[in-house]
Amino acid sequence: MAIEPSDVKVYTVNGATASSSSSLPDWLTRKRAAKGKGKRAVREHVEGTIELIQGFEFPEASNRIKTTRDGQFAIATGTYKPQMRVWDLTQLTLKFERHSDAENVDFVMLSDDWTKSIHLQNDRTVELHTQGGTHYRTRIPRFGRSIEYHFPSCDAYVAGAGNEIYRLNLDQGRTPTEDIPGVNTIDINPAHQLLAFGLEAAGSAQFWDPRSRSRVGLLRLPRNRLMPSGGGGLPLSVTAISSRADGLSYALGTSTGHTLLYDIRAGQPFALKDQGYGLPVTNVSWIEGGSRMAGDGMVLSADKKVIKIWDRHSPSTNFAAITPAADLNYVHHVPGSGLIMTANEGIQMATFYIPQLGPAPRWASFLENITEEMEDQTTRSVYEDYKFVERSELSALGLDHLVGTPTLKPYMHGYFLSLKLYDAARLIANPFAYTEYREKLVRERMEKLAETRIRSKKDGGALAGVKVNKALAEKILRDEERERKRAERRTRKRKDSEAADVDAATADADQMEVDGDEADEPASKSKPSLLTDPRFAKVFEDPAFAVDERSREYALMHPSAVAANRRGEGRQKTAVSSDGLGGGSDEDSDSDNDSDGSGSDSSDAGALSKFDRRARPGQKNANVEAAYNRTREQNRRVNQGNYVPMRATGSGGSKPSDREATFGQRRSGGGGTSQTRTKGKAADTFGAADGAMEFSWVPSGTSAGDDDGGSAKAKSKSRPGKGAEVFGAGMDRGGQAVEIAEQDRRGRTQRRKGVRSGSKNVFRRMEG
Repeated sequence: MAIEPSDVKVYTVNGATASSSSSLPDWLTRKRAAKGKGKRAVREHVEGTIELIQGFEFPEASNRIKTTRDGQFAIATGTYKPQMRVWDLTQLTLKFERHSDAENVDFVMLSDDWTKSIHLQNDRTVELHTQGGTHYRTRIPRFGRSIEYHFPSCDAYVAGAGNEIYRLNLDQGRTPTEDIPGVNTIDINPAHQLLAFGLEAAGSAQFWDPRSRSRVGLLRLPRNRLMPSGGGGLPLSVTAISSRADGLSYALGTSTGHTLLYDIRAGQPFALKDQGYGLPVTNVSWIEGGSRMAGDGMVLSADKKVIKIWDRHSPSTNFAAITPAADLNYVHHVPGSGLIMTANEGIQMATFYIPQLGPAPRWASFLENITEEMEDQTTRSVYEDYKFVERSELSALGLDHLVGTPTLKPYMHGYFLSLKLYDAARLIANPFAYTEYREKLVRERMEKLAETRIRSKKDGGALAGVKVNKALAEKILRDEERERKRAERRTRKRKDSEAADVDAATADADQMEVDGDEADEPASKSKPSLLTDPRFAKVFEDPAFAVDERSREYALMHPSAVAANRRGEGRQKTAVSSDGLGGGSDEDSDSDNDSDGSGSDSSDAGALSKFDRRARPGQKNANVEAAYNRTREQNRRVNQGNYVPMRATGSGGSKPSDREATFGQRRSGGGGTSQTRTKGKAADTFGAADGAMEFSWVPSGTSAGDDDGGSAKAKSKSRPGKGAEVFGAGMDRGGQAVEIAEQDRRGRTQRRKGVRSGSKNVFRRMEG
């Protein structure tokens, strides 16, 4: 059973980290060691990787890499200077290095170990190497591109730039030629020894039988499927070819970046894979003998940029894709394992281990344990030495001048900054940062301790866990309660209507319906709430989500609430709102009632017993509630009374009749009395010299004469008779009739009909 590509892990065990094996940025994973003496003083260290083979590198670049058939040695060629290096895999270290006069193009191992090999150089020479060094050297007429060795006949086939293939018999030392134009690559099938040649410009592959030394087949590539539209003049060539051990399947890589799988019994490919970069395929190979989890018949195809491993039955999906840090020259898969070695354009050669592809080789069996440890520390605290800052915070710290320098590492919408530099800059910008941080820790610890205290039932409820946005939580509760009551009313009405229409004969059916409705009630009660939804828990717990009522956005969305808050802030605190014990006098209670509850309830000031229903929904204060109710009762009695003119007492030695002089007359010093008033004017108005009118009123349930000790005659004149109905300002109806002169009649003589009462706040219909 094949596993999903998303579950495949790729571990870099040598060389630079591949993009598919690590999601960390390159500047974080690459660190240089301290400078020393010599050319190798400065070395790069890649975080999160290991060095499986010591010294697995070349001074400049590597060309080819292969392992011996016994699996004990790895041989690679590179530059500069041109050389060959052999590593002993059992010791995981370099065995020796051997230099040559020219750079290597390709080589083949002739023995099971490293002792015998044949090398094709880029100066048209073919060299045979033995354990002691270079054994023989010969030249070919054309520059070579590929070399293969046919073991049954001891023939080495060399493909070059011309129209000939050079066959060097290592037994007899002869060099016969075959006429095949422009060959890029050669492959020999291990099952039946069939020779396959990938041609350069013909867009085809030829198959030759070494026994008859003649062509036995020709395979033409589907040019219309591989070439882009309008690119008919571009050359199409086979750049890589590999045969499977079953003797029937072939994999061909093209110059357009495609890999085709063929069965030699058919002329059409049964699978097509596109590398995606449009670069020529450098090499293809069949992966055999690996893990059965990887499936049957895996194919490895590589170009200059990427390595792709995929199943021959599903070429559209990748089993694994690796993008090395440097351009690839060659890729070698260690047979029967999940290890892949690469020769690339860089100092270090890379080695990748894929556990799902196959087990670790015998000489590196410890890789399985190491990769498990690497899996546990993949995330590590890799960013513990860096701090991510946004552009605004960078400006606040005064470090925006560092943008574009190596000190700041751009990442997404901000930068990574050294943690030491960040701490120093923050200390300079805000010297009290530590004090604020300490206060924050103390506050958080106190909040945790407060949560562990035993609370009474009245302090619990739905708002018990609400720390911020209490007004929003209360509004949500009110809306939910209102919706619940509406649902109950609808349910009650539906039940009443159903009960009215049902006959006595169907009482049992009615009972079933009622039971069904009752069964639905728990479903309505279990309706999710914003206060209990874990997705919105931080809205009522985290101070970072607190609603800022002073912000411009809040004012635009809630203009009435902002206006009410401003009016409340303008009023002064009353005695009841400022006294936590509620021991204020009646006058203080009146002033508190007049302020409309605008006194602020600040828990930060330490007043824990203040009464504010909105700030502390579950709190009760008996003294404050008593004063609050007493004030409401007094205001109700006052509003039920009538409004009568104020008759002020005269000053100094004035007569008792001067008591009706107003404040304006007494202030002017005229000592005016009731005799000085114009007879035709009302008793409650006085004219000034500039034509202004003065009105003085005082709300009272009785006449003004009761307060200032007037005569009994004045009391009887101003007080309405028994059974009289008082309304308006100084008017009454019923009781003892009082004769009023015609010139003294002013204003309304009847009560208004259909008006709103100021005391009851309702419309009342009164008879005239």
